[in-house]
Amino acid sequence: MSHGGSASDAFHVVVPSLPGFGFSERPRERGWHPGRTAQAWAGLMTVLGHERFGAHGGDWGAVVSTELARLVPERVAGLHLTMPSASPLPEDRTAPSADEQRMLGRRDLHLADGYGFGMLMSTRPQTLGYSLLDSPAGLAAWLGEKFAAYADDRPEAGGGVSVADQVDDIALYWLTGTGASSARWYWEAMRWVPRSAEEENARPVTVPTAVSLFPADPWPTARRWAERRYRDLRRWNELDRGGHFPGLEQPDLLVSEIRDAFRGLRQNG
Repeated sequence: MSHGGSASDAFHVVVPSLPGFGFSERPRERGWHPGRTAQAWAGLMTVLGHERFGAHGGDWGAVVSTELARLVPERVAGLHLTMPSASPLPEDRTAPSADEQRMLGRRDLHLADGYGFGMLMSTRPQTLGYSLLDSPAGLAAWLGEKFAAYADDRPEAGGGVSVADQVDDIALYWLTGTGASSARWYWEAMRWVPRSAEEENARPVTVPTAVSLFPADPWPTARRWAERRYRDLRRWNELDRGGHFPGLEQPDLLVSEIRDAFRGLRQNG
């Protein structure tokens, strides 16, 4: 309540690190992909005494939380995402709306001009990993470029991710020595994730879902695409500021979105 919330919105927050990131262990065996991680999260919540819970995520966290909701829907009371895992079908390109055309253009541009890092980490992560562990300047350049490219850096939107927050995040990778292990996550994930929108939609999510879309995210999603996979989409909000890192760019706005999402999911059962 001292931070602007209501007692009726209160809940415990559990924030695990993905395997190989931050303070999590660096995997010493293959197979730590989003599906296995979702199973581990379910086990973690059992150990912590939470048989029923909500799940939130963005970026790979959205993929893991989506899979968690798919694997144990009876335990996930609700799902909130800032980057839903839902892609356009080929036929969506034939007669898109103006907003969908804009989203398709942004996704295509990102794949053509901004996703080289993902291709490298999903094919040769260990080669890159030696450099990320050897050079703090190289690690800062590798991560810092995405802080700039994926953020809403308009002055009226807050200017993106602050230098101080970037340094804190980069230091977390450097001090824990997780540059290589976090790169290997892409190698694992890209051998597990669905390869097409059709494959995604064959893994439907039935739990109540809320989505908050931030305008500078390089992976925009149209509601029509998301509804095919998230079968109980209760809330859809497109914000006017923020990018791929809302927790760093717009923390108050993200907290408000999470509160609003789970308040609505609670009220609607």
